[in-house]
Amino acid sequence: MLEKTYDAKTVEPKIAKRWEEADAFRAGAGSKPGAEAFTIVIPPPNVTGSLHMGHALNNTLQDILVRFERMRGKNVLWQPGMDHAGIATQMVVERQLMEKQIHRRDIGREEFIEKVWEWKAESGGAIFNQLKRLGASADWSRERFTMDEGLSKAVLEVFVTLYKQGLIYKDKRLVNWDPKLLTAISDLEVEQHEVNGNLWHFRYPVEGVTYDPENPATYVTVATTRPETMLGDTAVAVHPEDERFAKLVGKNVILPLVGRKIPIVADEYSDPEKGTGAVKITPAHDFNDFEVGKRHKLRAINILTIEAAVNLRDNEDFLEGLDSTSELAATIEALHGQDRFTARKKVVEMMEAGGFLDKIEPHRHAVPHGDRGGVPIEPFLTDQWYVNAAEMAKPAIASVREGRTNFVPKNWEKTYFDWMENIQPWCISRQLWWGHQIPAWYGPDGRVFVEKTEEEALGAAIEYYLALEGPWKGWVEDKLENFKPGEILTRDEDVLDTWFSSALWPFSTLGWPDETPELKTYYQTDVLVTGFDIIFFWVARMMMMGLHFMEEEPFHTVYVHALVRDKNGAKMSKSKGNVIDPLELIDEYGADALRFTLSIMAAQGRDVKLDPARIAGYRNFGTKLWNATRFAEMNGVARNDEFWLQDAKLTVNRWILTELSRATREVTDGIASYRFNEAAGAAYKFVWNLFCDWYLELLKPVFMGEDEAAKVESRAVAAFVLDEIYKLLHPFMPFMTEELWAHTAGEGQERPTLLCLAAWPSPEFEDAEAAAETNWLVDLVSGIRSVRSEMNVPPAAIAPLVIVGANDMTKARLERHDSAIKRLARVGAVSHEAAAPKGSAQIVIGEATACLPLGSLINLEAEAARLQKELAKVTEEVARIHKKLANEKFVANAAAEVVAAEREKLVEFQEAQEKLNVALARVRDAG
Repeated sequence: MLEKTYDAKTVEPKIAKRWEEADAFRAGAGSKPGAEAFTIVIPPPNVTGSLHMGHALNNTLQDILVRFERMRGKNVLWQPGMDHAGIATQMVVERQLMEKQIHRRDIGREEFIEKVWEWKAESGGAIFNQLKRLGASADWSRERFTMDEGLSKAVLEVFVTLYKQGLIYKDKRLVNWDPKLLTAISDLEVEQHEVNGNLWHFRYPVEGVTYDPENPATYVTVATTRPETMLGDTAVAVHPEDERFAKLVGKNVILPLVGRKIPIVADEYSDPEKGTGAVKITPAHDFNDFEVGKRHKLRAINILTIEAAVNLRDNEDFLEGLDSTSELAATIEALHGQDRFTARKKVVEMMEAGGFLDKIEPHRHAVPHGDRGGVPIEPFLTDQWYVNAAEMAKPAIASVREGRTNFVPKNWEKTYFDWMENIQPWCISRQLWWGHQIPAWYGPDGRVFVEKTEEEALGAAIEYYLALEGPWKGWVEDKLENFKPGEILTRDEDVLDTWFSSALWPFSTLGWPDETPELKTYYQTDVLVTGFDIIFFWVARMMMMGLHFMEEEPFHTVYVHALVRDKNGAKMSKSKGNVIDPLELIDEYGADALRFTLSIMAAQGRDVKLDPARIAGYRNFGTKLWNATRFAEMNGVARNDEFWLQDAKLTVNRWILTELSRATREVTDGIASYRFNEAAGAAYKFVWNLFCDWYLELLKPVFMGEDEAAKVESRAVAAFVLDEIYKLLHPFMPFMTEELWAHTAGEGQERPTLLCLAAWPSPEFEDAEAAAETNWLVDLVSGIRSVRSEMNVPPAAIAPLVIVGANDMTKARLERHDSAIKRLARVGAVSHEAAAPKGSAQIVIGEATACLPLGSLINLEAEAARLQKELAKVTEEVARIHKKLANEKFVANAAAEVVAAEREKLVEFQEAQEKLNVALARVRDAG
């Protein structure tokens, strides 16, 4: 006998072990030779990572797909792996070393890398075990790592190939620079923090006229949130159609504190409606200014060190063209070597002392911070390696435009196109030690040699220098006589952005650049399941790399899921204290309950508002199925291979088999079209409402009766339907269903296969007449129950049922189901009348009207008064929220999640209002 209650903590580890011992998730498990392949590559979590709600949603949806397709007989590969997470991992190991007062430079690069590998072996990758707890059915034997030997080989192949094709190059451009971690970082690693700052208005004197603070004709006023960067200004921009500055375009202003002449240029970047209409242009310290500088061929002067301290004294770019003056000397003396924020205060003080400060305005604005360093980042001009993303984006744009790769929901295609069609060069170098070191070596004259190995680079360098006529030829010849490694060539110290290696993920994990059987079988992959935040950083780059090197898109579908937010719609964050830990939810409710909740709430394009109470509710759904199985077992339900379903005679059995076919189609279509919520909803409705609440209830008289043939039939049908339910629910709730599948094999028997490898249900049974009759019964009883509930009829009260306007078919149905109607709807005698009795509540069922005379059972006046009182309260709440949402200030200033919560409350109160109006109308009609 099945245990009385389901214990997830006991069952889940047992089932996980059973899957592992059976090697149930290996690539191709359960499929026949020649079966169609289905491949998903896991978005590789960071080796430093731990399971969060985004991972839980993402991997639940992937697992639903792979379990579904595996059961449909496909040759499934769910490819797992981890990202080496350059900055995150390096920081972890550096912190460990600092606890021992050791800096990485004390031990050198080679030993530091060894320490990182040691950390990975001991502590890295904990998230894989957490994903297994969630039930993820990946082929764990094929785990890959972006720094493993095979993927490193792929990275070298791609870098060297793209370099020799002219698609990778080195350039001096602005990057996001983290002055704490001393490396360039990607846009994804930048967080915008709202801060209370100031907007400083500075006056820049016009060249050739005497500066007079009282005379606006002698200066141009600019506003800035970063006064220290003015030291690197190389222009002032005004809008070409701004008449206020028309006569000044082409003239110069004198940069205060510095004495540099800088031009006034006309550029549409300047907004006449914003600030003073004139903006200072600092190409080396602002991304927009950098583009303005390119358009007008302006100098880019970097006035900061990599630690974000002011560098003036030995800065050739800053000093170029400047005449030595006492003012310049004073500026250098006061500011050189100062931290950027100290320098900010001093620049303001010096501008005020010189009469160049116009005013200071409080200003709340967003300041970009490094997500790991935690300090404001600097747009920083530096030499970095780049990919010509604009060129590589062209085939990737065409693929989506022409429908070879589709986004679901489709609206994300606009986001993809907006970014791809305005794509900037991709900075792929990072100033770290942990990562794929760039395969570039520099000769004594700075010439770069890019090859897969140092030996190949040295060979290319020797060939190059020996072909030269001049001093470098002799220098190399001398070095070759007593050759020592590292004397001729010096390797680039930078490593590659981790997005570079993960961009190769769909084919590098399958063995590329070698021609492997896996590559031939599983590429192109099928669907990529991802969050919207990495469409740019990962999805687009996989498209570029896959098309360039495989000449085929890496996937035909990109399913973009939404965010998991808290129950109020707020984004989860540690600072808000509203982070929900999925592992804690698994501990409390079980993995199945969490998975099913995420599935049924994963509507396309809609964020998941996760309330632990919902998870508790869906745990109850699992309990309902468990209890239904137990009830069936207690009533002798067991598999009967000798009974043919088509031979079923009872209407109730033919009904449930028909509804099973319908539910199977709905679940199948829902999963196949990535409408996970609809698939889960269809399964939920069939299992809870139709099977548990109605079918088993309608079978009770059969199980308790004397008709043995009816019992045999009903037991066989119920067993079959339970089997199909386990299959339909398995992708959503794999642990409980696998346990129930094994338990219901039959006494002393074993299933021929694990449920995860069983065949997916195929809808075969259809009896429209039986379905219509039983659904009519369900609608009638449900309608009567609703009226009784709405009108507060005591549960034990028995009311007569009067039917008006019934045709012959309805009369026959009423006769056939007389006992079920009386038992389930708690009604007495059933009669037919020409008109509805006075004081009766009425329910329209098809062509007939079912009437419940309630005057003797309830006080209609008192019930009407109660409903009116409740309706008044609800109406008041509706009016209050309407007024609140009509307040433009509230909508504009309140947090988005607060506004969304009010709108949800309004919908709830409006629904309650509608139900109360219906109930009140029924009471009045009955009176």
